[in-house]
Amino acid sequence: MFDFLDSGQYDLLGAFWVTVQLTLYSAIGSLIWGTLLAGMRVSPVPLMRVFGTAYVNLVRNTPLTVIILACSLGLNQTLGITLGGGDFKDIGFRLAVLGLVAYTGTFVCEALRSGINTVPVGQAEAARALGLSFTQVLTLVVLPQAFRSVVAPLANVLIALTKNTTVAAAISAAEAAYLMKSMIENESDALLAVFAVFALGFVLLTLPTGLLLGWVSKRVAVKR
Repeated sequence: MFDFLDSGQYDLLGAFWVTVQLTLYSAIGSLIWGTLLAGMRVSPVPLMRVFGTAYVNLVRNTPLTVIILACSLGLNQTLGITLGGGDFKDIGFRLAVLGLVAYTGTFVCEALRSGINTVPVGQAEAARALGLSFTQVLTLVVLPQAFRSVVAPLANVLIALTKNTTVAAAISAAEAAYLMKSMIENESDALLAVFAVFALGFVLLTLPTGLLLGWVSKRVAVKR
């Protein structure tokens, strides 16, 4: 049933390595972008609050496939933006990272904003009374506590991001789902085996992540 794995025709480990890279780059970008969005949503500047709220509500409720295809068709094929990529698959990979960051950043923002709401208002007021600016209060007082409060929700976002990387196959990013599509076409007599292999692969990627970050969440939780 699993003879196709011994044929050497499919680079299974290479495909999952691309998935890991896609997840890693997107996670870093989403954490940065989501933190900026969270700062905008709690900012005293009305224009920033309006932008942050509108962006989160619009992008979060847009299907990820639409966003990924918009990055490929709109940015690359219409505007000619390659993000410094060379060949077609390299460009697809970078555009997929961009789309995943734009989408996942909204969920990071909302998780982080819920963590900000757990910080007692009195701490921010005391920091402002000491003469700290909004940016200093946010970065020195509020965000460190907020991050400690939302490790578990952020772990769920990371797990969802890992599974969402499969959408990158729509623009030919050479990750696991793209290889699975090719294997389904060529190994029609072993479909269940193909599905089982890729399901196991994603379980091996996501389960340790959830267990590790669950442990970290308990270790760094803010005692109230």
